[in-house]
Order: sequence, then structure tokens, then C-alpha cells
Amino acid sequence: MKILRIAGRNLASLAGDFEVDFEREPLASSGLFAISGPTGAGKSTLLSLASRFADPLRGRVLIDGVDLRALDPNGLRRNIGVVFQESLLFRGTVAENIAFGNPGAGRDAIERAARTAGAHAFIAELPRGYDTTIEEAGHNLSGGQRQRLAIARAILLDPPILLLDDPTSAIDVHTEEEVLSAIEAARHGRTTLLVTSRFSALRAADEIFVLDAGRVVERGPHAALAAAGGLYARAAALHSAGGDT
Repeated sequence: MKILRIAGRNLASLAGDFEVDFEREPLASSGLFAISGPTGAGKSTLLSLASRFADPLRGRVLIDGVDLRALDPNGLRRNIGVVFQESLLFRGTVAENIAFGNPGAGRDAIERAARTAGAHAFIAELPRGYDTTIEEAGHNLSGGQRQRLAIARAILLDPPILLLDDPTSAIDVHTEEEVLSAIEAARHGRTTLLVTSRFSALRAADEIFVLDAGRVVERGPHAALAAAGGLYARAAALHSAGGDT
């Protein structure tokens, strides 16, 4: 099982001069770790570093104690699954989209991944099931359906590390519940990092890291942070007052 650690103060991404301070003990080999904070805090930058879409100018990103820059990029990609805010779907069948990155997967494996992601039921209702053609960018599917296909794709790869970049940001509350159920199913047995501002997702995390201006300013479970009187507690109070998810 892979263990992720981002070590060293002031990790500057090659994607820009933004600095992320995330020095801590390694993340456990299994668990859901949420990354939260205001816009521009460095949440997506952190995931870019963790997935090596960007390299740090200072500091290191380690998996099992090995610097990502010392690993074979193709091998690294096979060990990390990524789900973005906007699902990356292409024109092709449902099965082909789920199997993207693992084209040799059989239909049984594809269906198991879809069931775990909570996608099988809606796929079964499509005109040709798994052989239904998806339009470019998945325009003939709802936002929640697209995200569940993206999660199914990640599950099919069976990566020990799963990175989720705000996958519920553009969907309604009902659909969010379906996607969160898929995330809950996908998280077991792997290290999962979830960028989100949705408190429904934050409550489910084993530990939350609150970023502000590129630094981790708070960490802990939802209940402890909500009672701590800091940045997270203020956001939680606004959420409660506004009734947002």
C-alpha cells in the first residue's frame, strides 16, 4: 500500500510561484483526507504536486519514502487515480470511457467498477447499456452521471492513491449525495485526498487539512475543527447560517 507524504516547507509549484507548506507525518495507507480552504489557498496546487502534474521547486513529494521525481512517470500514473472537477469524457461507449487507461479490462471488471461507483443503475437504463455512445465531454449525461463514470474509471485502475479535485462543486444536492456515496465506496483500502468546500463531504473525512495562503493552518476531524474557533469554524458557522451543503 502506498503512503504519501509532502515534505519540506514552502513547496513551490512549477505551475506558478504559489507555495504550499504541508510538512507532516505520512498520510496513512488507508483513509479519506480532505483539503479545504478559501479560493486561492493552494488546494488544487497541492493535488498537482501529489500527482506530479507539477514539480516542486523546493521541498519534496514522497510515496513510500521515494521522491516522485525518482519514479517512472508511467508507473506513477498507474498508482494514482485522479478525478477532476469536470469529468474528462470522450466520444465513445460507456465501457470505453470507463476503461480509459486500462483498455484491456474485461466487461465484468468494468461492470464491477461501475457498481462500486454507483453508476451501474443509470447505465443499465441507457438505450444500449454499456455500449451506449457518449457524446464528446459527456454532454448527453448529467453532471452526476459524468462524475460517477469518472470515479468508476479510477476504481477500475485500482490505484493505491486516489486524488479527487472538488468533484461535487458543480452538481446539485441530490446528485452530490450519489457522488459522495461513490467516493465512500471508492476510498476503502487506499489513500484518498479530496479537495472540497462541501461540508457534507468534509464531515466524512478522517482528517481535514485547512489551507490558507498556501499553508496548512488547521488540521483535524470536522467536529474538532468546527469547535476550535479558527478559519474552519467560521466557515462552518456561515454554512449553518446559510443552509448550504
